[in-house]
Amino acid sequence: MPASIRGEVHDLLAVAVTRRNATLLDCPSCGSSHVAQVLGDNGGISYVCTACGHSWS
Repeated sequence: MPASIRGEVHDLLAVAVTRRNATLLDCPSCGSSHVAQVLGDNGGISYVCTACGHSWS
């Protein structure tokens, strides 16, 4: 456990950077990384940006 809030924030930032680098999926419209994976009409995979509403497959 970190001895200070700075240590805790540093640990959280390290996790966020790791997660960001692992996903590498950004909205092509607005650039947001808030993207959800959804099933398409024919069982395919589609994506929707939860920030701007743009969808693509």
